[in-house]
Amino acid sequence: MWNVLLSFSGLVALIQLLFLPFFPESPPYLLLQKGDKAGCLKAMKQLWGEGNYHTEFDDMMKEKALTKGTKIMNVLEVLKERSVYPQLSIMLILLLSLQLCGLSATANLQESIIPYVSLGVAISELISVIFCSSIIDYFGRRMLLWRGYLLMALILVLLETSLLLSDQFLWMRYCNVILIFLFIIAYGIGP
Repeated sequence: MWNVLLSFSGLVALIQLLFLPFFPESPPYLLLQKGDKAGCLKAMKQLWGEGNYHTEFDDMMKEKALTKGTKIMNVLEVLKERSVYPQLSIMLILLLSLQLCGLSATANLQESIIPYVSLGVAISELISVIFCSSIIDYFGRRMLLWRGYLLMALILVLLETSLLLSDQFLWMRYCNVILIFLFIIAYGIGP
């Protein structure tokens, strides 16, 4: 019943993919990252309805003033910063817990190959974290979410097709593994 399970997550991703373009960007993102005051106020009105949001806007302006002199760190600088080790440890534990989700079992591979697939899943997670943290400031969360869900939906369709054909063509099982790696990377970059 893996195909039903994968189809369900694909359905949820499709629903989110359809509705995400209608939601505005995050007001703090628009103000703090993009410097778009008008867009920030417009997004606040769209998200929270008509009202006076000057208090919230002033708080974000104070936060922007506080972070104005703060240097944006790249991935290597973050890894060298000891104060973020507890947060990095929690994030790594959460990423490693994806190993227990059963994605490796969907590929229908021989038991001797599964440890290598698990290693590949971990490497895919690492690649997605590094890549996402490098591009999130450039593209913004909304764009990464939207494109991530679109890519995940496409990969799930391909994976479902590949799973159906894996009994007829043994090499399709390796395509399953590659698609699982791509799904994990798309998930890590997007959602």
